[in-house]
Amino acid sequence: MSETAGHSSVPYGWSEGGVARILFLIGVAFSAFQIITASLSPLSSQIVRALHVGFLLLMTFGIAAAVRPRLDAQGVVLWLIGIIAFGMAFYHWAYEGDLILRAGDPTDLDLLVGAITVVMVFEAARRVIGVALPLICLTFLAYALFGQYLPGDWAHRGYAWSQVIDQLGFGTEGIYGIPTYVSSSYIFLFILFGTFLEQAGMIRLFTDFALGTVGHTHGGPAKVSVVSSGLMGTISGSGVANVVTTGQFTIPLMKRFGYSSEFAGGVEATSSMGGQIMPPVMGAVAFIMAETIGVPYVDICLAAAIPAALYFFTAFLMVHLEAGRKGLVGLPKSECPSAMGALKRDWHPL
Repeated sequence: MSETAGHSSVPYGWSEGGVARILFLIGVAFSAFQIITASLSPLSSQIVRALHVGFLLLMTFGIAAAVRPRLDAQGVVLWLIGIIAFGMAFYHWAYEGDLILRAGDPTDLDLLVGAITVVMVFEAARRVIGVALPLICLTFLAYALFGQYLPGDWAHRGYAWSQVIDQLGFGTEGIYGIPTYVSSSYIFLFILFGTFLEQAGMIRLFTDFALGTVGHTHGGPAKVSVVSSGLMGTISGSGVANVVTTGQFTIPLMKRFGYSSEFAGGVEATSSMGGQIMPPVMGAVAFIMAETIGVPYVDICLAAAIPAALYFFTAFLMVHLEAGRKGLVGLPKSECPSAMGALKRDWHPL
């Protein structure tokens, strides 16, 4: 590590590249694992779920260590936690047959592995999304363990610690339940596919197509934001991904043509969040809905098409009316690329 690395505002993992390369290799291995298990099905569903969670925990704690200003003791501990969490998944694989035979009657080692996994999932969730959801889950966990001591209708018959850990850490209703199954079977693959499309030029295609179709019209820059965010939502299903990809271009463009900073940011945020209800990815919710209620995934997408279209039509109409109220014009026709030209140039990802 260089002498100035500790004083740099850039995390050590990214400035020096070593840790970034390790995380990259972990990501490649994770992607390869998902593709192999999806196409060849060499492992049981339970093992795939366990390894899926193991990879996620390893990535979570690895990234948490990499974004620290320097590699200190806490960073090393985070890496060790990630490696241990990943190792917990191999326990399921190594003792798969034994775990099936003694289902409902875990050994002390089973309970230790299950408890460690539960704690690590809670900590990973806290680091990624904050304390709110872990606290809610912890409240329900405490209710399962101590609910028999509550008065009246609040009380239940009580559950032993071993029952709770066995259910959460080894069953298909806890950590490795339907959300994990859907994530390991569908969500990851769709996100990976969307990433490939982005790198293949879909972002440029969506942006140029939107500029070519509505960029020169009344309030064109804001309409470009709405159209490009809607198109981007079809492959990302993520509001954050939409803002990062399209917002870095459309927000400055809107401000340049007279929209206020607040309005430009609001338009981009509103349009981008619509990506979560835009078929086919829909923020991964469609897959969980299909698995939970037993409705074909295609039917979920068809049912969501009309609400999504109405959402983006409303956003489009809103920016059109705002442009009319403020007299905002579109881009000069000469600055707008040809929509057909964009399709001819970047048609291959389609």
